[in-house]
Amino acid sequence: MEEMSDEEKAKLQTVEDMMNAIESAMTEKGFTAERTKEAQVLYTLALYDYAQADDFVDKLIGCFTEEQTDEQLIAAVNAAFGTELKTEDYSKIMNSIRAKAINVSKFVDPETKNNVDLAEWAKQAYAKKWGYVYGTYGEVLNESILTTKISQFPEQVGENEEFIRQHWLGGRTADCIGLIKGYAWFNCDTGQIEYRSNGVRDTGSDPMLDMATEKGTIDTMPDIPGIAVWMDGHIGIYVGDGQTIHAANTELGVIMTPLAQSGWTHWLKIPYITYPDSNAQ
Repeated sequence: MEEMSDEEKAKLQTVEDMMNAIESAMTEKGFTAERTKEAQVLYTLALYDYAQADDFVDKLIGCFTEEQTDEQLIAAVNAAFGTELKTEDYSKIMNSIRAKAINVSKFVDPETKNNVDLAEWAKQAYAKKWGYVYGTYGEVLNESILTTKISQFPEQVGENEEFIRQHWLGGRTADCIGLIKGYAWFNCDTGQIEYRSNGVRDTGSDPMLDMATEKGTIDTMPDIPGIAVWMDGHIGIYVGDGQTIHAANTELGVIMTPLAQSGWTHWLKIPYITYPDSNAQ
């Protein structure tokens, strides 16, 4: 900022003001944060030159509808602004952004840490192909985090650096217990994972089992999504329908496997997650 000219600062402020205006308008119309991001991407990458018109925001927001495909959205934008944008170019950009987004609109109760939303968190991690890096808990893996983890864990991370760089750098990553801790530390208001927040300490998979007051062998497990499943040195999340999701290892990342075929030996209710009786029914 100190090296910018007054003209450059003015342009930057104009962009910031427009981004805020788009966010306000999309929110007022009831669109999610994810759809708002789509509108902002279209503005910054394709429609900046059209933004001087007084009705720009209304025209842009008017291109959005519920349950809309990328192809339908781009067709609406091209019709509204006379552009010739390509769906594949837009989708390529948005898919990269979507892979990192966490959709809290699918949470049943963002104000509490509960078993249903933990299961949804795990489903999103699986669907968006989160990677595995030992010692991480759902953050977007950047160069700074990777360098820190290599220093902290030279064997688990350092020896896998080349693979991690090729496959996981730039996306969200977690280890097995980190997949659970990431949800516990996630702030739905800011969209950030805040280390050791919400009164949840940093712990491993085996101490987690020790901490649990409700637990048992896997043959006694109740059919409740969001219950943790455990084996020596590893932990996962039961998501219902006989399936578990867990951050497996560096090569596989976050995967889904059948409960009966995954080697789990115990189940537990995670101490800082609520399990209302209604969810069991």
